[in-house]
Amino acid sequence: MPWLDWMSLFIRWFHVIAGVAWIGASFYFIWLDNNLRTPPEWKQQKGIKGDLWAIHGGGFYEVAKYSYGPETMPTTLHWFKWEAYTTWISGFALLILVYYFGASAFLIDPRVMALSPTIAILYGLGFIFGGQAIYELACRSVLAKRPKVFAGFLIFFVVFACWLATSLFSGRGAFIHVGALIGTIMAGNVLLNIMPAQRKMVAAVAAKKEVDPAWGMGAKLRSVHNNYFTLPLLFIMISNHYPMTYQHPQSWLVLVAFIGISAYLRHYFNLKHIGVNKPSILVISTVLFAALTLWVSWPQAPKSAESVDSSEQIAAVSQLNPLDKSAFALIQTHCVSCHSSMPTDEIFKVAPLGVILDDWDDIKRYAPQIAQRTAVTKDMPLLNKTNMTEQEREQIALWFAQMNQ
Repeated sequence: MPWLDWMSLFIRWFHVIAGVAWIGASFYFIWLDNNLRTPPEWKQQKGIKGDLWAIHGGGFYEVAKYSYGPETMPTTLHWFKWEAYTTWISGFALLILVYYFGASAFLIDPRVMALSPTIAILYGLGFIFGGQAIYELACRSVLAKRPKVFAGFLIFFVVFACWLATSLFSGRGAFIHVGALIGTIMAGNVLLNIMPAQRKMVAAVAAKKEVDPAWGMGAKLRSVHNNYFTLPLLFIMISNHYPMTYQHPQSWLVLVAFIGISAYLRHYFNLKHIGVNKPSILVISTVLFAALTLWVSWPQAPKSAESVDSSEQIAAVSQLNPLDKSAFALIQTHCVSCHSSMPTDEIFKVAPLGVILDDWDDIKRYAPQIAQRTAVTKDMPLLNKTNMTEQEREQIALWFAQMNQ
């Protein structure tokens, strides 16, 4: 349906804009906090804990952080929350539009687990919000008071989430659900901890009451978690364009590796902001990414899935009506060289977007997408490299119309 494509375009565009604003603000404030320096005595007497001078846009900026708060609460106080909220809202809307409206095509893979669209969507929602609840409970438990133990829990939590998602959903659907879980945790940190702590602090300063240090410490801890999650989340946001990652036989390990290495790479910049330069982190990260690339790109053994010309497949096709047979033949001619578990195309060695059209059941699952891309937008086959004619595109449109009668 064309309106779904237009909605997807505008929501995705807004999601990227909101995400840039949120992650940019996160990076900036982590950098700012780590670059504050001890101010001169006269500033300390005013209650200023740290200051920073910067130049940008043709002017000088002086930033000061108070140990308690200003003598008089300013009339305009800028809060940073809607960047997080709008990123999550638009991302969740995109998840519904692409993966829940198109669950049979993009969320479900019968080779992984045969699920109905309704059950797959319920599993997806349970995965996201159940995972966020587990994280939140852990942060509020005694685990949070033991940093090393909590770090171990968080590593196990992420690894288990990656394995569980790839055991339930298609590779592409699994990656995006892990990303949705991380994004929900990050937005939840803002909504459930960072903002309440800031409101308490503002109220206490306005009333000239004592500020509980635990408020700031708890909010800063969640901010640090969000900071380390940013690079993994950015990878997951673009991963759907790179099927060699989510279609790998051990895709959950690929995802774990990307999350781990990118978080470690972020650690380099966090250290650098406080004056600790460890180029070894960059070297190790580069070596690990190179090893990961080599492993993922290593030729895989042929899959055990039935060949499209097996006797069972031939028998199934022979029972189709004439329109179905015609569509099957056209798809075999124009699509399967790329969209197969073992592509023969000279460029695409992995099925683009994880769309596999090896057998009739696959074709029925992706029928709306096939009709949309070949008969409506007409951008497939790519660059029309197989020379699909207008008459053949009309046959696909007629076939899809018959399917919906």
